[in-house]
Amino acid sequence: MQRPVLVVFPHPDDEAFGVSGSISKFTNQGIPVTYICMTLGEMGRNMGKPTFATRESLPHIRRSELEEACRLAGIKDLRRFGLRDKTVEFEDQEQLADRVLEVIKELDPQLIITFYPGYSVHPDHDACGAAVIRAARKLPEKERPVINCIAFAHNTIEDLGEPDVKRDVSDVIDQKLSVLQAHRSQTEAMVQAMKEQIDAKDPEVMGRFITEKFWTYKW
Repeated sequence: MQRPVLVVFPHPDDEAFGVSGSISKFTNQGIPVTYICMTLGEMGRNMGKPTFATRESLPHIRRSELEEACRLAGIKDLRRFGLRDKTVEFEDQEQLADRVLEVIKELDPQLIITFYPGYSVHPDHDACGAAVIRAARKLPEKERPVINCIAFAHNTIEDLGEPDVKRDVSDVIDQKLSVLQAHRSQTEAMVQAMKEQIDAKDPEVMGRFITEKFWTYKW
């Protein structure tokens, strides 16, 4: 069996937008993917469209949506860290890094995918990415896996340059859409609009949706 890929994000659906095509390609090739999801996204603003969730029911709904999204993407190893949404930045960062490090040592992944700390807009995103980097930094330099990061802050290109990893996921576009759709409390209206734009061959949407872009973290 090939060494796994480790995906680390703070919220259910973080894996769906910019990574589910890559994940699907890995799992379709028989490469196992482990997903650490740090929270249940229970503070998410969306409640479905039309509304079907409440603040009380949303954590349970998002847990089920996450499990279905993982099934559709071929992820068989989902690790839930049980942190509270919108509080990842307030966790003991050393302890959080150590939890991530335990999984890295267990799996010896060939690749880690996470957010680029400081360039991923949401405080939970940045804190999650920072925990992954802190964890990997505890390993001897030669033992650190490659880390591909998602970044979308306004100053990303200016500071980091162009992404050095661009993956064409056009062959798994239907699978990617199904993963997005699984998170229906958050994505239903968006996915419908996206389908229409893809069907219309909108070049901007097609380019953004079928090419997943990453920055390799430079130590």
